[in-house]
Amino acid sequence: MVATPIGNLADISLRALHVLALVDRLACEDTRHTQQLLRAYGIDRSAAQLLAVHQHNEAEAAQVVIEHLRSGQRVAYVSDAGTPAVSDPGARLVAAVRAAGLPVVPLPGASSITTLLSAAGMTHEGGFVFAGFLPTKVAERDRAVLLLADEPRAVVLLEAPHRIEALAGALAVLGERALTFGRELTKQFEEIATVPAREGPAWLAADANRTRGEFVIVLHGAAVAAEAGEDLRVLKMLLAELPLKTAVKLAADITGNPKNGLYDAALTLKRSADGIDQS
Repeated sequence: MVATPIGNLADISLRALHVLALVDRLACEDTRHTQQLLRAYGIDRSAAQLLAVHQHNEAEAAQVVIEHLRSGQRVAYVSDAGTPAVSDPGARLVAAVRAAGLPVVPLPGASSITTLLSAAGMTHEGGFVFAGFLPTKVAERDRAVLLLADEPRAVVLLEAPHRIEALAGALAVLGERALTFGRELTKQFEEIATVPAREGPAWLAADANRTRGEFVIVLHGAAVAAEAGEDLRVLKMLLAELPLKTAVKLAADITGNPKNGLYDAALTLKRSADGIDQS
């Protein structure tokens, strides 16, 4: 399992280059993309030496890889970018190879997750959890965000450019909890910024370029996370007994938080409770 750069081609390890040049077969998420990567490093591989192993054929293709391994061949696997099997294909392949009694050797390297964590400046020592992509359906995503409000640890999320605005809008209900956006990491237009969750949509809207490229987001873990969870608990209790506007007004009086943010949170809670799918 060979990690490859997430953007900057210089982020390849010497060990990875050695293995990519040495193996008999190279299984890859996208053979065309991998062929371009190999050429950038001066590594020559014929089309016959490349095996397509992606999310649509991974179970079947794993058996082909196993046959090559059993015949004594050396096989490496790469996804399109970063470390395989982390929100990328590869996990089923690893499981199948291990179940066949064959060894799996990891080659560490670039990862968008640890790349952003290293630059996020987190001061909370509670560790982090990797949540990856949240659900795409509105009601399901809103429920997932509400669960994050009670998570004291930092949470690492991934998102595609065409959904980043929707995700930022959903996370805005978390108020002052810090969000670090990592866009186009290691590439020419890399951008890293930390803002309160409620300001995430405004930060994206301030520059049209900010909705372009692949995103990694760190939802910081801090004492404020517990406060945000308590504020939502108060709002939930009030919504259960009162009309929305009255509940928001009382919640603002009790918690001292702005009405606008609480109103958005109340709408999210109502959507989640009603199970409305607005996707």
